[in-house]
Amino acid sequence: MNSKEIFADRLQSAMRQQNMKQIDLVRTAESRHIKLGKSHVSQYVSGKTLPRPDILNFLAETLCINPEWLIGNTDITRSEPAVRPIKKSDPEIELMGGTKMREFKKSSKLDNVLYDVRGPVVEEASRMEEAGTHVLKLNIGNPAPFGFRTPDEVIYDMRQQLTECEGYSDAKGLFSARKAIMQYAQLKHIPNVSIGDIYTGNGVSELINLSLSALLDNGDEILIPSPDYPLWTACATLAGGKAVHYICDEQSEWYPDMDDIEKKITDKTKAIVIINPNNPTGALYPREVLQKIVDIARRHQLIIFSDEIYDRLVMDGEEHISIASLAPDLFCVTFSGLSKSHMIAGYRIGWMILSGNKHHVKDYIEGINMLSNMRLCSNVPAQSIVQTALGGHQSVNDYIIPGGRIYEQREFIYKALTDIPGITAVKPKAAFYIFPKIDTKKFNITNDEQFALDLLREKKILLIHGGGFNWKQPDHFRVVYLPRIEVLSKASEEIADFLSVYQQH
Repeated sequence: MNSKEIFADRLQSAMRQQNMKQIDLVRTAESRHIKLGKSHVSQYVSGKTLPRPDILNFLAETLCINPEWLIGNTDITRSEPAVRPIKKSDPEIELMGGTKMREFKKSSKLDNVLYDVRGPVVEEASRMEEAGTHVLKLNIGNPAPFGFRTPDEVIYDMRQQLTECEGYSDAKGLFSARKAIMQYAQLKHIPNVSIGDIYTGNGVSELINLSLSALLDNGDEILIPSPDYPLWTACATLAGGKAVHYICDEQSEWYPDMDDIEKKITDKTKAIVIINPNNPTGALYPREVLQKIVDIARRHQLIIFSDEIYDRLVMDGEEHISIASLAPDLFCVTFSGLSKSHMIAGYRIGWMILSGNKHHVKDYIEGINMLSNMRLCSNVPAQSIVQTALGGHQSVNDYIIPGGRIYEQREFIYKALTDIPGITAVKPKAAFYIFPKIDTKKFNITNDEQFALDLLREKKILLIHGGGFNWKQPDHFRVVYLPRIEVLSKASEEIADFLSVYQQH
């Protein structure tokens, strides 16, 4: 084993001896004002990196072991008791009648599950807000706080139908909703889709979890892009699978690197995920890129999962193409919903469409049906407005043309950020995110989460660091450009001022 693997093995052993989970280390560090994020601990445990000396000493002290033994420099055995003595001052121990209370900890299945879109930096922002500080949140694609309102017609129709939505629906959803989704699939040229192939969910998030839980056994591999929307990686891990990240190439408009995909396919690979349009990069994949992915999936007999929640938020006269339309002979699962394109994120209504060749996936579909039935059904009032939302005038079209809010805000934030010395970016073509690159040498950045925390504390601006999207280098961050231009202007000025003197310690 190399030094990283030895350290990871000994760290895991010491954590087991002390009955500590990753989050326990993070919380202990926080109580001592030591900067240690969940992503850092996950990297230590997985053998991807070694800690700095100060963090090594903290870990050794917390786990009651010799730091030299932990780092693997020597064969020194533990010089302190393996089991930490219980102290009555220990805040985690409660006594009842002099007897130690049984302690309940989270499942070990969550040990390597990360979701930093709502992670440690966001938790720090919440603490600041509780103390009375106003924080500008550019961390999550939530349209409503920035003035994007649900169309009046949608609200009216939901009100009219509320009395008919008191009971459960079919597990897959209301007929009217699924019929409208099926017709939408026809417009997208998705082949071999019937009413029975459509499932509604409490947002796409629920359906991602459901579909991966039904597919993956322990050790199964699934290809997921890097950077990714982190829920995909989290759900694959929670299901017992292994997320294998293929690189999206910033030098090629953030398109997937086909050679990297091919290199990472093994006999354990079951599926490939694409996010198109992409979150966090805002990339839109052209037909030729999608066709290459289809060709790879065909050669290796992979299921294709396509997250297309931003398919109507496409600018510059470009066209969104559903990858399922290019793969009638493959089994594809296409995800979409109303939260982004129709600006109704809080209603929680999404769907997935099973298409293509289903003969070899009958057992898998049985698993999907079982899990779908177990949660009874998705939000019925939200289902009731799918038909209204998908038909008629699409108000989103007014946002994505010159003069429209999303288009003009995209134009502004791209120029404002790339005018800052040390910042570059690929101009997004879709969605409402930009994923700028920061010159790590110029600012001495080795920890992108620390960069996000420093910016938050000094300028009260909340961003998500690139590591939150399973991007391995500490050189990116994501900006949500939903706020109006005057807000984005102030934010970009503050970021520029911050970076004019910033050097990470």
